[in-house]
This record gives sequence, structure tokens and C-alpha cells, in this order.
Amino acid sequence: MAELQIGDKAPAITAKNQKGETIQLSDFTGKKVILYFYPKDNTPGCTTEACNFRDNYQALLKDGFEVLGVSIDSEQSHQKFISKHELPFNLLADEDQKIVNDYGVWVEKNMYGKKYMGTARTTFVIDEGGVIQHIIKKVDNKNATQQIRDLLAQ
Repeated sequence: MAELQIGDKAPAITAKNQKGETIQLSDFTGKKVILYFYPKDNTPGCTTEACNFRDNYQALLKDGFEVLGVSIDSEQSHQKFISKHELPFNLLADEDQKIVNDYGVWVEKNMYGKKYMGTARTTFVIDEGGVIQHIIKKVDNKNATQQIRDLLAQ
């Protein structure tokens, strides 16, 4: 599958959130969506990024955004992550790796010389019509919201 580009229609998503409810990307038509992919619940970088979105969530809502996090963790893992860090947005469970594959973020990684498959931390900013406006591949975990604001201000 070709790599997603700015201006592409965002691939459809249907997944369970932390409560077992079915969430579809199309549920958010008319809203801008920050769709962020992260490797694993309750790891340092992923926690920092999620808490940055949490701390800026009300301002993002005010600006017309919804935030959706996606990892290959289970609904139960997402529940623990959300309750531990009081995250106010949905985390989608992509245990079958369909979404990470559709978005091209399931990649070969290399840690300490060991190669393995994993999720590349990537953020997609999707407009009200479901079109990809921005793709952030070098995510600044501590300043994830500001990074998006800076892009939108350009």
C-alpha cells in the first residue's frame, strides 16, 4: 500500500475503545481529528504524549478538535492507562493491527541491534471532511499539542 500523503482521504477506522464501544472515524465528520498512534500504554514516552493531550484537551475541543489515540494494546490495557492518567479521550484497541497497517505506521524497528515490528509514533491531523491535513512523524512527546498548533499556524 502506498504511503499516506497530505491531501489523502484518511482511511476508514472501526475499532473498540477502552469501554468496548465501537468507534468509527466517520463518527467525527464535521470535526477536526487528531489521530495519534503510539507504541504502548504506560511506557514513559507514550505517557508523556498522552498527558500532553490530556492537559490541552479542553483547548483542543474549543478549537474544534477531537483526540483519538491508537495502539495495538487491548481495551483492558487502555482502561488502566486512562484511569491511571485521567485521560479524557478515547483510545482505540487495534489488536489485529488493521489500523496501524492502513495508516502505514506498522514498521520494522531496531532496538539495541534487535529488529522487530512495532508502531511508529505518528500523528495525523484530519480535517472536518476526513482529509489528512498534516502528518507528524517526529513527534515531540512533551509538546505534542504545541507541535500541532505550530503546524496549523503556518
